[in-house]
Amino acid sequence: MLNDAVCFQNVYIVTGYTDLRSMDRLASVIENSLGRSPYIPDTLYLFCGRRTERIKRLVWEGDG
Repeated sequence: MLNDAVCFQNVYIVTGYTDLRSMDRLASVIENSLGRSPYIPDTLYLFCGRRTERIKRLVWEGDG
């Protein structure tokens, strides 16, 4: 659970609408659109879906 974001070295906000139903799909967006690896510790990725009041986050914690 995220309490605050002070532990993150990098925070990326992925612009545009994203299908938020699958974590694997979010990881592929990071790899294909940003050209980055989603498996970097202390890195937070934020996504917005069609309903703009919802945000999903992706964080690699190293345990799966």
